[in-house]
Amino acid sequence: MTFNSTVSIKDIHAAKKILQRHISPAPLIRSYALEKVLSLAADRRVWIKDYGWTPTGSFKLMGALNWMANHLEQLKDRPVTATSSGNFASGIAFAGMEYDKRVIIVMPESAPKVKFELTRSFGAEIRTYDIATDHLTGLRDQMAREISEEENALQASPYDDNDVIAGNGVGGLEIAEELTSIGRKVSHFVCPVSGGGLMAGHAIAIASHFPSAQIIGVEPEGADDFRQSLRANQRIRLAKPQSICDGLLSYDVGVNNWPILRSHVCDSVVVSDPQTQNAMRWIYHTHGLRTEPSGAIAIAAALFRTIDFSGDGDVVLILSGRNVDIDTFDHYIKE
Repeated sequence: MTFNSTVSIKDIHAAKKILQRHISPAPLIRSYALEKVLSLAADRRVWIKDYGWTPTGSFKLMGALNWMANHLEQLKDRPVTATSSGNFASGIAFAGMEYDKRVIIVMPESAPKVKFELTRSFGAEIRTYDIATDHLTGLRDQMAREISEEENALQASPYDDNDVIAGNGVGGLEIAEELTSIGRKVSHFVCPVSGGGLMAGHAIAIASHFPSAQIIGVEPEGADDFRQSLRANQRIRLAKPQSICDGLLSYDVGVNNWPILRSHVCDSVVVSDPQTQNAMRWIYHTHGLRTEPSGAIAIAAALFRTIDFSGDGDVVLILSGRNVDIDTFDHYIKE
């Protein structure tokens, strides 16, 4: 299947130059423990790209920085607004701090406290809504429109934007360049999918360097719009996605992301919330990392064998973020 992508590997290389001015790459960690769990052959390895190490604790910072840098002329003195469950909020807030731009965020009132604190720490203003009734009221998007009109703000999409996709793709480029430099090849690349901005950018980079790699999405059981979309060969919108993975509850994948995902992603698997909680516990006890549910879901897919990893090459898993309140984390891993 082919398509005319509006985001290319060249765009990702350009975004890399921008990101290098602000942040260092998130680490790519070899997981000996997962290699043992998966019973891989001795010459195969498992790698975890851990975006919890970014200044905002998630991958969202990459797309936000690239978006901000590419909209400076359009912005001038205008503020930026965005809707976010929390991670893009802190990402665009950090970008606003770096470029001296006012940022106004619309967030669910039930978002983790740590995401509110991070976003405010970078100088952003926050306005909240009730996510439980948003599928009925549409208040989130209404608030964003009002901010755009009343404040003359420019709205940034957390995922459905070519500059965001290219910025996120820098992480995939880092993975590809690091593994290529040590003579490794990739058989499987596994990444969470919500709106699709993370996967779209990474898929372009991974497919460019490892064309035979299987690129596989992971979604919560109650928020599998992308899996349904792949099967229907058209974008499917969910009425009310539900999961403990608060960062993976978009209603559908983005218009700009869909053709990239459809071209490069061979499958999407689902993980239950209890499986995600078990993965959070495993990561903590095995690697000493406290991760948010959305961040653990790709590792959950590996631990619970929802993916066939047979083949010849390394496995790469994305840990997308670590922003979870301590009491919530303790509850999930003890439950």
